[in-house]
Amino acid sequence: MIDNLATGHRGFTSNAFLATGERTVIVDVGNEFDVVGAVREHGAALDAVVLTHTHPDHVGNLDDVVEAFDVAVWGFDPEQSGVDHEIADGETVRLGDQEYLALHTPGHKNDHLCFFAADPGVLFAGDLVFANGGFGRTDLEEGDRALLIESIERVLEEIDEDLAALHTGHGPSVTTNPYQDVELALQAARMSA
Repeated sequence: MIDNLATGHRGFTSNAFLATGERTVIVDVGNEFDVVGAVREHGAALDAVVLTHTHPDHVGNLDDVVEAFDVAVWGFDPEQSGVDHEIADGETVRLGDQEYLALHTPGHKNDHLCFFAADPGVLFAGDLVFANGGFGRTDLEEGDRALLIESIERVLEEIDEDLAALHTGHGPSVTTNPYQDVELALQAARMSA
């Protein structure tokens, strides 16, 4: 099961997805809300934290989570503050009960990862793409529009029209034709390049 622990919280935070199962993890921990309390409300025994990238709105609660649950933090670049273990491009990572392919998808930030499970057709997109064709900012440090476009193209090579759920770093998850939202994001990014 996948639950967005940040639902209903306002402020400078990303979504924070709790994937429960064989390996219970939080994908991004968010910022400026009680994510520790939210995990405890779900009665989850947390095994790890997995990061899509290390912008402050995605990692602001990291110290609290590590202290409360004594868990390791996994991300693309272990030289980033708080990241204990590397997830390499193309590596398989268990989130909940599913195996996900880690895709290095820079453009929004150099250490950005997306995670895709072909069966059941789930994509954790971080800040690469959003609902309704939105895409990640490239005006921040390490942002690069051309690289972001290449990353969206790479994701489209991995996913297909059977994509069932798109979990994004901000805003709602998409469960109705999410493939179309990724295609729209590519079109929009190209148009404004």
